[in-house]
Amino acid sequence: MKYLDHLEEWIITFLIGAATLLIFVAVMHRYAAGLPIPGVQDWLIGLNLSWAQELCIIMFVWMAKFGAAYGVRTGIHVGVDVLINSLSNRTRATFIVFGLLAGALFTGIIGTLGAHFIWENGAHYAIFSTLGIAGNDLYPGPTTPDLEWPTWIVYAAIPLGSSLMCFRFLQVTVSFIRSGELPHHDHGHVDGIEEDLVPADVNPHSMDDNLHMHDLKYAKRHPEQKVSDGGTANDQGERK
Repeated sequence: MKYLDHLEEWIITFLIGAATLLIFVAVMHRYAAGLPIPGVQDWLIGLNLSWAQELCIIMFVWMAKFGAAYGVRTGIHVGVDVLINSLSNRTRATFIVFGLLAGALFTGIIGTLGAHFIWENGAHYAIFSTLGIAGNDLYPGPTTPDLEWPTWIVYAAIPLGSSLMCFRFLQVTVSFIRSGELPHHDHGHVDGIEEDLVPADVNPHSMDDNLHMHDLKYAKRHPEQKVSDGGTANDQGERK
């Protein structure tokens, strides 16, 4: 089970890294091929990278499917839970479990239908041909325009990604039943950046930083408030 804990991160990291590198190479090739450099220009023009865009689109589709499964595991999917959170603990827990199981059912159905689709769209033919038992009545399936890959390989992201989402929904359900907690992601937090804790006696919204204009009338009305130079607000107003 521990090998599946970071499966989505590994897949997404590889795909986004490969797509970024491929796009960079394709763009540089496009501009460099227009430079009138003897010998080099002819060699660059002879390189066919027309398939790069199609491959990047395929990789982004796979990233989206496995990214959705990552979102379920980490709790980063957006949800409207105002009504749910206003219910009593027992009723709230019942609705949360119902929602998680509904998500597992939906993604499980999509994964099953997706597996049936790619099986009939060429996977059946490919597997049976590899095993040497393919018949003449099997459909080889279409191919992609540039790469000329079987399209069932591209569409395999649907059953694989949806099945992983179904597994993550069930995993979160079991964890919630045991601990009563859902995975939560702080959208304001950036990984790798440590946030300093604000002392309890410091007002983080105070503008006593000499970067903002101070309201002297407010300072006179509230002389008891301290300012950054150690005196009262009234003292500062009188000095100004």
